[in-house]
Amino acid sequence: MLIALIARDKDGALQTRLDNRTAHLAYIEETGVVSQAGPLLDRDAMIGSLIILDVDNLAAAQTWADNDPYAQAGLFQSVELIPWKKVIG
Repeated sequence: MLIALIARDKDGALQTRLDNRTAHLAYIEETGVVSQAGPLLDRDAMIGSLIILDVDNLAAAQTWADNDPYAQAGLFQSVELIPWKKVIG
């Protein structure tokens, strides 16, 4: 099941993002369930994340999201998990 994780950073949290980026990328690599990922941008500044998870169910996506080092560091203002269907690409 594909799940789109859309997370918005808290205002002024860029340093939190930068401080936890290495751990976040390692988590993505370790878990092996991310099919696509990248930051949301406002001009050139990172303001959130879009991550496509390939997991068994929504509960697994929630567990993944809760254990993301970014979430653990309190980076996000909001996180949405939305079932997604790949059509192109």
